[in-house]
Amino acid sequence: MLTVNAASGFGSGGGGGGNPPSDVEYLCIAGGGGGGNGGGGAGGYRTAAGLAVASGSGLTVTIGGGGAGGVGAATGVAGSDSVFSSITSDGGGFGGPTGGAPGPGGNGGSGGGGGGEGGVNSAGGSATAGQGNNGGSGSSSGTNQVGGGGGGKGGAGASPGNGGNGSASSINGSAVTRAGGGGGGADVRGGTPGNGGTGGATAGVGNATASNATVNTGSGAGGGGYSGSYGTGGAGGSGYVCIRYANTYDAASATTGSPSYADSGGYHIYQWTGSGSITF
Repeated sequence: MLTVNAASGFGSGGGGGGNPPSDVEYLCIAGGGGGGNGGGGAGGYRTAAGLAVASGSGLTVTIGGGGAGGVGAATGVAGSDSVFSSITSDGGGFGGPTGGAPGPGGNGGSGGGGGGEGGVNSAGGSATAGQGNNGGSGSSSGTNQVGGGGGGKGGAGASPGNGGNGSASSINGSAVTRAGGGGGGADVRGGTPGNGGTGGATAGVGNATASNATVNTGSGAGGGGYSGSYGTGGAGGSGYVCIRYANTYDAASATTGSPSYADSGGYHIYQWTGSGSITF
């Protein structure tokens, strides 16, 4: 039975009887990287069933923030880690800078895209094994200057241009694609901005401030471009944590951080968009 909380659309999930779960299925996504000239990399994406959980004490939930965008020709800022219990997902790598000193994208859950200008094609950042994919390198030839795409959970960033695709999960009962990489910014005199990967990542822009990635998707932001002056990279999307387990077990005895809760499809489902905890 699903009890509905009028404010959130989910029940409170209060439990605490004598039948707690011994393991849960989880999805833990870190914050996405901010764009420089290269697109930001997606936050680390970890999901599995059968994670053992203890009862009687609170299990930590940390939602990583998205990294800020680089101002002007600067690098972006890496995303922050997300945590559920013993699981840590690494923040997404920052997008590399452009201008007088183009540079590589940052390492992270998925790597950020490299910057490109002045004949320098900077490399994309590296991904954490099992959490994402590498960023693409930037490209520079005359005025055809394009940052590399940030890596996503579903694929690597292009060299240069588009961000890597995200990955879909139905852990909350609906298929949602998250953790896409940001597209690289371009010089509007000759380059074409890259598109963000599927899953909420933003496209790179040619001459102005890039849009931010969608919150609570862990997606990387688009990179800023150039048109007489350097644009500003967008901010990465914040992270997300969801767990579920069979409703033949008791609901949690306590939660913090105001997670949404549903008893649906044979599962207790808890989703966090802000940091908190859960006790079984």
